[in-house]
Amino acid sequence: MMNRPEQSIPLFKVFMARTAKEKVGEVLDSGYIGQGPKVEEFEKQLGEYFGNKKVVTVNAGTSALHLALHLLKKPKEDWVKNEYGSVAFSNQNWPGIQEGDEVLATALTCTASNWPIVANGLKIKWVDIDPTTLNMDLDDLKRKMSPKTKAIIGVHWGGYPLDLDKIKDIQNIFRNKHNWAPVLIEDGAHSIGTKYKSKYLGNHGNFVMNSLQAIKHITSIDGGILYCPHDELYERAKLVRWYGIDRNPKGRTDFRCEADIEEWGFKFHMNDVCATVGMENFKHLDNLVSKHKENAAYYDENLKDINGVTLLEREDGFESAFWIYTILVDNRNSFYKYMEECKITVSQVHARNDKHSCMADFKSELPNLDKTIGNIVSIPVGWWISNEEREYIVECIKKWK
Repeated sequence: MMNRPEQSIPLFKVFMARTAKEKVGEVLDSGYIGQGPKVEEFEKQLGEYFGNKKVVTVNAGTSALHLALHLLKKPKEDWVKNEYGSVAFSNQNWPGIQEGDEVLATALTCTASNWPIVANGLKIKWVDIDPTTLNMDLDDLKRKMSPKTKAIIGVHWGGYPLDLDKIKDIQNIFRNKHNWAPVLIEDGAHSIGTKYKSKYLGNHGNFVMNSLQAIKHITSIDGGILYCPHDELYERAKLVRWYGIDRNPKGRTDFRCEADIEEWGFKFHMNDVCATVGMENFKHLDNLVSKHKENAAYYDENLKDINGVTLLEREDGFESAFWIYTILVDNRNSFYKYMEECKITVSQVHARNDKHSCMADFKSELPNLDKTIGNIVSIPVGWWISNEEREYIVECIKKWK
């Protein structure tokens, strides 16, 4: 076993392609640094790679979630023009999302997942976790759905996908009773590169958000991606992310003045500098995710059957990108102290959102989360971990008790 390192093995590390600096310099020299050709090029690459070309890049994953919720506010009469074919909008009885409606969400996530709900004037109803995966407890999800529930924000914890087929079944049961169903927005902040039933996320009829924040698998310095379920929402999203301005309107006589704006929007767009960084890092995504998976497989094999350590459960066909590798430990304070002595950085990663004072208006019984939150720990799993370091991490954990 390797000796204790002089510097702690980090839990997160920023990946930056060596080519990014030169390519960013070219963009800066071009004089076009706003939303321009590099953004379009990046979106095209993402769409071709992941299989859904209805891609909208934005300045943060949080903005993508905010944008998705905003798009659902469109009045009912505007949805009935076509049969869209997606789970969310195939029924003409869709009532639209309105201020005061409920969104079902998990409290075990980054605050960025849930703040857009409140920012859109909506109410949060917390759903408990499945302690075997840390994803939403879908039985609790089913119990808590009501006619006030217009959307679900489901987090793929650590990169491990939710059971999207089971959620679709729950939506269909609700639809048979009410003639419409809440819309699923997949929070894939942890999950770029994740597959469900052999398909990348973004190809299952839902909104999907990916984060390009600094410490994710790949970064665009900061940024986010929104995959849209059908063309009408995609076209609206492209407008609404930048004030609602059509950048290529017909009949405009002044190159600087915008044409009529039919729907107001936000300043959520990505710029060409960030898109360029994203593209250079995107070239390495396969190798980065592959290394995360390799390290996770090593932990799966070597951390099982250790007293005081429980591994999360996974099913065939649920292919995690392993942004983080989470375990459950007894006596977490003791584990934290021990790992610090071993120079290994570990963390719970996200505080439970429902305990923040600003969330006092939204209360719900979450017995599984109550029982589990004090045992959650993520250990280093990323591309920067050498084989020697991962062996050292395993040996340290084995010696903990």
